[in-house]
Amino acid sequence: MIRAIRHESQGADHEPVDDEVTLDFDQRHRRRMTLMGAAGLEFLLDLPKAERLRGGDALILDDGRRVRVNAAPEPLAEIAAPSADALVRIAWHLGNRHLPVMLAPGRLIIRQDHVIEDMVRGLGATVTQVESPFDPESGAYAGGAHGHHHHHHDEGHGDQQA
Repeated sequence: MIRAIRHESQGADHEPVDDEVTLDFDQRHRRRMTLMGAAGLEFLLDLPKAERLRGGDALILDDGRRVRVNAAPEPLAEIAAPSADALVRIAWHLGNRHLPVMLAPGRLIIRQDHVIEDMVRGLGATVTQVESPFDPESGAYAGGAHGHHHHHHDEGHGDQQA
């Protein structure tokens, strides 16, 4: 079976592709699985490690062909709050529950979950049901596009002469 052996971030936006796959959030964080492209190309995703794929990425097959990754629409809940302080408080509660959260201007987006939606309403939020691709934050220790870069610098504070 043909294998996808690596991926290029946003690679499908810069070069032609031979097929495309549409995957939900969970399917876009895998190391190995069989996939079928929209044009009928069957292949094995066979990456060295699980990688987070995003819409617009390209999977590179071992025969040189390229497959575009599309992010599938999913049932989501957009959370808005009456103030920035209230939204931060809600974000804290979501993070405390280790939920994947997508950040957007003035709102938070989560997968639909009636228990969590009721909780945030109780904290003063309004919740709107939407269907859209889900691309939550990676987390502080995940590395990648939203990762933290370490900068090493001298901790000294001026010359220290004896």
